[in-house]
Amino acid sequence: MILNTGSRTDIPAFFTPWLLNRIREGYVLVRSPYRPDLVTRYRLDPRAVDVMMFCSKDPAPLLPHLDALSPFRTYWHVTITPYGKDVEPRVPPVPAVLETFRQLSRAMGTKAVAWRYDPIFLTEQYDRAFHIRAFSRMAEALAGYTHSCVISFIDLYEKTRRNFPEARTVPFAVQKDLVRALAGIAGRCGMRIHLCHEAAALAGPGVDADGCFTAEILDAAFGFHLQPPAHKAARKGCPCLLGSDIGAYNTCLHGCRYCYANYDSRLAAANRRRHDPASPFLIGRLQPGDTVHDAVQESWLDRQLSLFP
Repeated sequence: MILNTGSRTDIPAFFTPWLLNRIREGYVLVRSPYRPDLVTRYRLDPRAVDVMMFCSKDPAPLLPHLDALSPFRTYWHVTITPYGKDVEPRVPPVPAVLETFRQLSRAMGTKAVAWRYDPIFLTEQYDRAFHIRAFSRMAEALAGYTHSCVISFIDLYEKTRRNFPEARTVPFAVQKDLVRALAGIAGRCGMRIHLCHEAAALAGPGVDADGCFTAEILDAAFGFHLQPPAHKAARKGCPCLLGSDIGAYNTCLHGCRYCYANYDSRLAAANRRRHDPASPFLIGRLQPGDTVHDAVQESWLDRQLSLFP
């Protein structure tokens, strides 16, 4: 099975001590975001967890502790975007995250790390020309450190419109033009573009719309063959393996105005104050009336076609 850490918050950036404690104790408790009294217990056992997936804007706090992750296969999406403090007030500077990415790639291998340049949006300041310049500089800085770049265009959810009213939907014609331009830059830097939940009509040379975290991508990264069970897509039409997330919504402190995982920064700060690195929960502790059930955790490896025993 795949254990995810990054669809709801940024664990490496803000909760590294907690994660290390969970790995040492061998389990984690996760409260359902839709029914808070329902708690799932996941074993942090490499015999059951085929891949641990990380998605982070700042993996630097976890870099000194990669040995703790060595029993697991890990796959990393690192988001590096060029926006200023007006949009991403507490994300580290781009040069620092680029260097963190390079260090992570050296440690994990180029096939186990992917660069995310998303979400792409347009404002008067962040126009097409800005994106072309910024993407080119970043791609050149990451050439030789990854083969994959994931891009997507902003989705203007209600909370995104509320927190970021000046962002505009990118028209399809502009999307197509940008994808073609970014693919050319990426190709010259040894990367392929993976579209994240975007129209298949945007695919073309150097660009696919087949998903950014699929069994096929993991097969190529680790040299095994996964046989995942039929899964309910996180979003309609999305083939990515995004279930079993151990994070919690409204806990990320980056403060990105386009964020879909936080309702508002004040709630995230309040939840952060409830965080205890010693707790099996990311936020809070077991409460009276909670129902705890063990997750069904079985390896999806096809042992006959895998390079792993």
